[in-house]
Amino acid sequence: MQLQMRQNEFSLRLLPHRVHEIDYELSPKSRGIYSFGKCHVLISHLGLFERRITLENHLDIPCYPSFVQMRKYQLLATMDRLVELGVKRIRRIGSTMEFDHIREYVKGDEYRHMNWKASAKHNKLMINQYQEEKSQPIYSFIDLGRVMRMPFQEMTLLDYAINATLVLSNAAILKQDRAGMLTFSKDVNNHIPAEKNNKQMKLIADKLYGITTRFEESEFGGLYAFARKHINKRSLIFIYTNFETLEAMNRQLPYLRMLNKSHIVVVIVFKNTELLEMSREEAFKTIDVYNKIIAEKFVYEKNLIIQELIRNGLQTIYTAPEDLSINAVNKYLEVKARGLI
Repeated sequence: MQLQMRQNEFSLRLLPHRVHEIDYELSPKSRGIYSFGKCHVLISHLGLFERRITLENHLDIPCYPSFVQMRKYQLLATMDRLVELGVKRIRRIGSTMEFDHIREYVKGDEYRHMNWKASAKHNKLMINQYQEEKSQPIYSFIDLGRVMRMPFQEMTLLDYAINATLVLSNAAILKQDRAGMLTFSKDVNNHIPAEKNNKQMKLIADKLYGITTRFEESEFGGLYAFARKHINKRSLIFIYTNFETLEAMNRQLPYLRMLNKSHIVVVIVFKNTELLEMSREEAFKTIDVYNKIIAEKFVYEKNLIIQELIRNGLQTIYTAPEDLSINAVNKYLEVKARGLI
């Protein structure tokens, strides 16, 4: 029932033993696999009689997530205009640079990078040139449990996580890091090891377009066991999930803490913007007062969840769904600048 056209009419003159093609366009409203099954055509002749024909032409066409947002980040990155999208210019802290080569000193270079041995040898000031450390693994872990089914602005939290994964993976590869991903719920699936070759974004997009949420609670213990076995190098891991209660977060916290011992873990928690607005509105009727109190309770508990994650040494992103992509890129740049990975 995905693709139906009931209103379109086409007029043509069909001569005997001739073939005519009719072109029409369909606009898919969501990602996934669109199946063209039987095509039912109703042919009207001179308004006197109608004939129904069924065409057997089965075809499955994948509909990928939108690449517009990803390409927009990529274009502005090449023009050094990412600030327009909200990407922060983060000052580098400490020294996480690796040696590249020795070059001649230029006014404005840092004196602490001066190479005195090379300067004495060449009888002029020489300086060490460093470059940002590269080839670091950046992973996106996407929760497919029921918490990601929550709708926001005609999209689910899973859709926002998919878009952010595409943008973040592309940004990592552009900075010469390695991007990878996996999905998890009761089991771990769609694992793509972190790489930075030309085919990596195609592999990630192929895994992302068909995934759907499930009605079960995700198993973080299995996720930790899989990561311990298959991800050996210290990595930056973004976990796209959502905790609505302290109890739900505390059940998974031990596994997050163990994962954080070997990697840098960033936990994404989504703001419920509708509850936030409800908690700030003035209430005049009794029912509005009740709703406001309940909304304030949920907002307060969300803040406690963020505080508990931070207290346990976990990086967090507490964001509105529509701001997820930009906040994920900023957190990636921040972790790189602070030399945490």
